[in-house]
Amino acid sequence: MRASLIQIAVDEGESAEARRRRAASLVRQQAGAADLVVLPELWTTGAFAYEAFAAEAEPLEGPTYELMAKAASDAGVWLHAGSIPERDPEGPLYNTSLVFSPSGDLAAAYRKIHRFGFDQGEAVLMGAGRELVTVRLPGTTLGVATCYDLRFPELFRGLVAHGAETLIVAAGWPERRRAHWTLLARARAVENQAFVLACGTAGTHAGVAQAGHSVVVDPWGEVLAEAGSGEQVLTVEFDPARVAATRDQFPALKDRVLGLEPPTGA
Repeated sequence: MRASLIQIAVDEGESAEARRRRAASLVRQQAGAADLVVLPELWTTGAFAYEAFAAEAEPLEGPTYELMAKAASDAGVWLHAGSIPERDPEGPLYNTSLVFSPSGDLAAAYRKIHRFGFDQGEAVLMGAGRELVTVRLPGTTLGVATCYDLRFPELFRGLVAHGAETLIVAAGWPERRRAHWTLLARARAVENQAFVLACGTAGTHAGVAQAGHSVVVDPWGEVLAEAGSGEQVLTVEFDPARVAATRDQFPALKDRVLGLEPPTGA
C-alpha cells in the first residue's frame, strides 16, 4: 500500500477557500502514486487560529466536504481529508475529520475526543466527540485520531480492540513540542504493534510555528519516512500484512490485563 501525507502549509495571507482549492489539487496529483492520502488537522483555518473557528466553521457537508469528495473520486484514492471546524446545527462546534472512499463517498467522520487548551482555546470553543472511529480499507483497518489524542494511549488501545491496524493522526502540532510528536508517534506504534501515519501542518497558525515533520512508523517503532519542516508531500510504501506478522511474532497484545483492582486501602 502506498500512502501520501500532504503536509500543507497554512499561510495567514491565503484564504480558506484558496487553500481548499490548492489542497484538492494536491490530492488529485496523487492519482496513481498513492492508495491512501492524508491531510492534517484544521488546515483550512489553522489549529491555533481560535478566533477564526466560528467564522470559518462549516456544516459537515460544506465546501471542504464537497471539494475533498470530488478530489478523492478524481484521484481514485482513499482520502483522510484532515479535519474541519464543523458547525452542528443542533450543538457546538466540533473538530471533525472526514474520510472518503475512492468513489468520493463519505466513509467516516470523527469528532476529536481530546480537545487541547487546558480550559481555553479549543477546549472551550469546541465540543468533545464520544465515539471511536475505524474504517475498513482493502488490506487494512484504519483507526482515526487527531493531534492531542496522540497523548492518550487508551484511545489507541480502544481503536486496536476494534480492529485497527493502521493508525492515522492528523495534527497541527507546534514546533516547540516537536520532540514529543515523534516520540509519541513511535510509542503508539510500538505499544499497539501497528503502523502510524502522522500528518502535521507546516507554516504558522496565529503566530504559532508548526512542527511539520510528518512521519510514518512501522509496528516495531522504526521510522519509515519523515518530512522536513516546510510544505511537502511525503509518500511511502508499506505492507499492512506486517501488522499481523508482528503481532504473531511478538504477541504482547495477548498479555493485556484489564479491570485490575485498585490499591488496597484506596
